[in-house]
Amino acid sequence: MSDVRLRLLRVAHRLYRRGLAVAWDGNVSVRASEETIWITPAGRNKGELRIEDLVLVDLEGRVLEGRWRPSSELGMHMVCYRTRPEVGAVVHAHPPYATAFAVARQEIPTNVLPEMVVRLGSVPLVPYATPGTWEVAEALRPWLGRGSRVFLLANHGVTTLGSTVEEAYYLLEKLEHAARVLWLARALGGAVPLRQAEELRLLQLYGRGDA
Repeated sequence: MSDVRLRLLRVAHRLYRRGLAVAWDGNVSVRASEETIWITPAGRNKGELRIEDLVLVDLEGRVLEGRWRPSSELGMHMVCYRTRPEVGAVVHAHPPYATAFAVARQEIPTNVLPEMVVRLGSVPLVPYATPGTWEVAEALRPWLGRGSRVFLLANHGVTTLGSTVEEAYYLLEKLEHAARVLWLARALGGAVPLRQAEELRLLQLYGRGDA
């Protein structure tokens, strides 16, 4: 039994427990090798998945192992791995506060909390594409070369990339927390952004991803 599959399952279960992916929403994948990935199956509740439910596919989309169809968002996962060789895992879910920004087609500013500056970097708002189609991959593709690891998908949800499945999950969790803080700050007149010099100071102290 592969350890990477167990780690994928733990993240899938956590997404459901935390309300970041409800019913049969969301999908998670991890690299099994340079040319293959394990991915969650289509139409299955992420909180109920078992090791035997996972599907092994190659980066051409061919099923190599598993009894279920792979996630309908397989194309999006494949384009992430093909374009970004350093990516070891992809998480896609619909966290409520971050997805609220996505459905309002509003970007989430990342210059209001130190943790956002250091951990998240830029969070592009990717134009809308019909979920479950190759159009999602094509909409995301132009943004993958810009170094971002966190993406809002307009009227859809959030996709995050990590070197590990845990990192990809924590980026999604961090974005959801930030979106909630920003939402609450609106009741107090809105968030006040950090000055450029303050952002630069944070990056000098911590680099990107070390805080």
